[in-house]
Amino acid sequence: MEVKVLDFNGKDTGRKVQLSDSVFAIEPNNHAVYLDVKQYLANQRQGTHKAKERAEVTGSTRKIKKQKGTGTARAGSIKNPLFKGGGTIFGPRQRSYSFKLNKSLKRLARKSAFSIKAKESNIIVLEDFNFEAPNTKNFINVLKALGLENKKSLFVLGESNKNVYLSSRNLKASNVVTSSELSTYAILNTNNLVLLEGSLELIEENLSK
Repeated sequence: MEVKVLDFNGKDTGRKVQLSDSVFAIEPNNHAVYLDVKQYLANQRQGTHKAKERAEVTGSTRKIKKQKGTGTARAGSIKNPLFKGGGTIFGPRQRSYSFKLNKSLKRLARKSAFSIKAKESNIIVLEDFNFEAPNTKNFINVLKALGLENKKSLFVLGESNKNVYLSSRNLKASNVVTSSELSTYAILNTNNLVLLEGSLELIEENLSK
């Protein structure tokens, strides 16, 4: 699959790159994508929710009324879950929502996500660029040149670039990550995927294992 390379002004450089069919042109495995996205979202949950149960509620343990003769149901404790202020029955407890997935399945999910984006023609290959200093205005100019100023976009760098990252940090619709930070969720949760030339070899090397 051939894709033309653009410069950061949005102009064709006259060069093309060959995207690996084994990464960008496979038949997407929807179930693998589902599992990987589910794991990503599960890992975002803190799991610190907690409700006090009967044994944890503050209150006296004395029997609050005699067993018989009151005309009402028997009751042994003010902490009874049936009373106001009592414990919670089967309330949420602290827990971890994370679960394990095999590396091969996660690689298949990412390749499926790339293939979906490629099929939708939502992948842009951009030559490597840098800013002399962090400047949000310069990054906005790059977005405008690529026609992405009003779209969700994800820029994938080959290696960490502090100036480019800081220039994009204030923009809600645009994210900058390195190839090693890519996730299936991040790939799918964007309108356009902008791959810098320096990231292509790393992506294909990582996913062709």
